[in-house]
Amino acid sequence: MIRSFFKFSAMAAMLFLSAAKLSAAVDPNFYIFLCFGQSNMEGAARPEAQDLVSPGSRFLLMPAVDDAQRGRTMGEWCEAVPPLCRPNNGLTPADYFGRTMIATLPDSIRVGVIHVAIGGIRIEGYMPDSIKNYAKHAPGWMVGMLKAYNDNPYERLVTLARKAQQDGVIKGILMHQGESNTGDPLWASKVKTVYDRLLGDLGLVPEEVPLLAGEVVQADGKGQCIRMNQQINDLPKTIHTSHVVSSAGCTNAPDNLHFDAAGYRELGTRYGEKMLHLLGYKTYKKIEVPADAVVAETTIPGNEFPKVDSERRAYFRISAPQAQKVQVDICGRKYDMQRDATGTWMAVTDPLVVGFHYYFIIVDGVSMVDPATDTFFGCHRQSGGIEIPEGSEGDYYRPQPGVPQGQVRSIYYYSQSAAAWRHAMVYTPADYEKGRKRYPVLYLQHGMGEDETGWSHQGRMQHIMDNAIAEGRAVPMIVVMESGDVAAPFRGRFQDYGASFYPVLLGDLIPYIDTHFRTKADREHRAMAGLSWGGHQTFDVVLTNMDKFSYMGAFSGAIFGLDVAKSYDGVFTRPDEFNKQIHYLFLHCGSEENFGTEALANNLRAAGIKVDYQVSEGTHHEWLTWRRGLNLFIPHLFRK
Repeated sequence: MIRSFFKFSAMAAMLFLSAAKLSAAVDPNFYIFLCFGQSNMEGAARPEAQDLVSPGSRFLLMPAVDDAQRGRTMGEWCEAVPPLCRPNNGLTPADYFGRTMIATLPDSIRVGVIHVAIGGIRIEGYMPDSIKNYAKHAPGWMVGMLKAYNDNPYERLVTLARKAQQDGVIKGILMHQGESNTGDPLWASKVKTVYDRLLGDLGLVPEEVPLLAGEVVQADGKGQCIRMNQQINDLPKTIHTSHVVSSAGCTNAPDNLHFDAAGYRELGTRYGEKMLHLLGYKTYKKIEVPADAVVAETTIPGNEFPKVDSERRAYFRISAPQAQKVQVDICGRKYDMQRDATGTWMAVTDPLVVGFHYYFIIVDGVSMVDPATDTFFGCHRQSGGIEIPEGSEGDYYRPQPGVPQGQVRSIYYYSQSAAAWRHAMVYTPADYEKGRKRYPVLYLQHGMGEDETGWSHQGRMQHIMDNAIAEGRAVPMIVVMESGDVAAPFRGRFQDYGASFYPVLLGDLIPYIDTHFRTKADREHRAMAGLSWGGHQTFDVVLTNMDKFSYMGAFSGAIFGLDVAKSYDGVFTRPDEFNKQIHYLFLHCGSEENFGTEALANNLRAAGIKVDYQVSEGTHHEWLTWRRGLNLFIPHLFRK
């Protein structure tokens, strides 16, 4: 009796130690996923070179069949390099599912997949109660695939899953199936039978092991089994712990039934992102920056981003480890930035129009200037800006070798009418310092929400002037740029916006310029022009002070509701008088904006007014339009 007791106690101790050892071998940071389905889960696309690079020891495969060629043994973990299913299969969604998982999960976590799939198999082929009958009547082309799993793919999946549970924890089930059951009203209930049986046989809790089901090929509405997507999307109504992975936009093979390699990569990535989300991890897509991308010329030296590639896509990067959502706001669109594990966010835009664009970074709803870019006053505030390079056609606004450079001076003057000190920028041509010559003056205004620095900083006015003067296309002139009182947001009546500038310009600024610079101080040598609201101001000032100006221009001028018969005391009803006093009237706009400039030009011409109207092709209400406008305008000034 005593001997038996000691014998029993020894055996119990051995069993306890064995169990403890087994329990200790289970790694809670080894996440295991079961993958099953038909041909799209098998993988019908040939892997490409990028797919055959091993993801390393953090993404593993427990083969469901032997593969002597690759040295794989069924049931023994190996690195997950395609093919994951059987020796002759291709790329599968499980490939990029695993790669996506390890790209986001902490380095301490490994991912393993068990992969069982058969091309063309109906869901009945995974139902334990029907598989024997299904195998007996399987089509000839499927017989060999079934034999690889001993005519029971479900049993193979469960057997390996039980073995894998000795190493890690099953965290989810991936399925891609349905093409062979398209239109079957019982498909969802049959999937539930398989799912419930897997959970029961493996001792799993549904809330801890979700089912991910991928949509079938869409092929822009021409997918052979696209009707099945509605059933797949309804699956969560039958299985509350199931989740659908969209195939929208995933590219496919010509048969409109299988995905191509790129499609499998994208679909697999989406499986991974969905699972990461369910596990509580924020996902991101790594943004690849092409080799031809260069640092934008507006980027502050010492920073790698923003960059621009040869397709005019812009790349942005910012570090914000505590942020929950970060976006880039540019050209009327907000692009979501993608976060990596270090808290660095990146985004890439669609191809942008050449020229200068304002942009902002939005961090958790707060709009801010990208700390890596130069700042520009625009949109009523300091703004980020990026230059999308134009080709050689943009050389007119770039400094050129051998071209003498003028100066842009910052001046302060006191305004009696405003009872305040004011600031202006003044361009003097390259030869201004060399003699006692006097020069004509162009008063050049910016637009709403910008300031006196806009034309020289964003507009490159000084380079446009230098190049045109050096080429003999424009006579040397002084250019004066003031705030125009439109830097602050608009409040009140439109007709009053910026009107406080008019007495300052006429009573203070012009006299100051004529006193402190060598000007030709008469109307014949004085011009005014402006962009957007600056064009509106130009009309208001010049047309009520034609004794002081003889040239005028508006680039995308905000000149709305102008009545040719009544506006400005009917000046346009006296075309002979107007054409004699205004030597050149220029109107210009971008082809993609709708400011009514063409209609205004036509109405003026109909009234007998001489007007030169030109269009900037392919541009909107933006600085490239206005650079082009200035370049076209200045050759016509002060030629009389």
